[in-house]
Amino acid sequence: MIDTQTAFDRYESLRHALPSATFSPKSQTGRDLSDTAPHYDAYILDAFGVLNRGETAIEGAVERMEDLRASGKRLIVLTNAASYTRVDILAKYHRLGFDFTADEVVSSRDVAFANLPKLTDDDVWAAISAEGDDFSDAPNQATMEDLIANPDLFDTAGGFLFLSTARWKDTNTTALSQALKANPRPLVVANPDLVAPREDGLTIEPGMIAHDILAQTGTDAAFYGKPYDNAFETALARLDGIPRHRIAMVGDTLHTDVLGGAAAGIGTILITDHGLFKGFDVVPYIQKSGIQPDWIVATT
Repeated sequence: MIDTQTAFDRYESLRHALPSATFSPKSQTGRDLSDTAPHYDAYILDAFGVLNRGETAIEGAVERMEDLRASGKRLIVLTNAASYTRVDILAKYHRLGFDFTADEVVSSRDVAFANLPKLTDDDVWAAISAEGDDFSDAPNQATMEDLIANPDLFDTAGGFLFLSTARWKDTNTTALSQALKANPRPLVVANPDLVAPREDGLTIEPGMIAHDILAQTGTDAAFYGKPYDNAFETALARLDGIPRHRIAMVGDTLHTDVLGGAAAGIGTILITDHGLFKGFDVVPYIQKSGIQPDWIVATT
């Protein structure tokens, strides 16, 4: 677990590695997304901190999605949750009560897999994944094996794919750093988030570990997901025909959701009560970072 201030400070220390954007001089405020509805025709929605916190739906979020859809709004979920296959992540949302279709969900895992570099024929990707991930949605040309189950892959893998920190330990970070120093290979990070809001606090996510490894090794990594344009362009392609100024990114973080949305040229809405800034006054963080959302609303 990690606290909000530490997470924010780490995001700020990485600003040089994040997209650049311009922001509104002032935020409008509201209670929930219904207050923003006259301004937007479509919403790109973060999941953690907007729709759910861990494995629990945020109170009122299911009903809000139904109301927005009934009023003609288009909805896309854009999530950095890379632990789930396409089938599993859609099943999770349905289990929580949401009615999203497969075409309405884009995960950073999807984006990473679509852009995965090709290794030589005999090489495999060492996947840092959640237990039970079967990689059934991996591209045909990619062979993947579980790094935690087979630590020999630190030495033999052709590349490393970071999907989840669920089973990751500090000793694994040391081992991967040493392996990349001894034999530099591709590192693909399919979840750029530093933290994620769960029922009992903030967990450390692949982006945090990956940046620590890069600092230790001096190597590079390919990041797929928010705040990078590879994720936003994939989501926006699902909203063809809607002007960007009529689309809003809804999220709980400044450095992934708001920064990424602004860099993509769309509106931005910060949800304050359920994610990174739960229990905090967000204004000082906005002032310090200079990342100003178009809207600040308390809840979905």
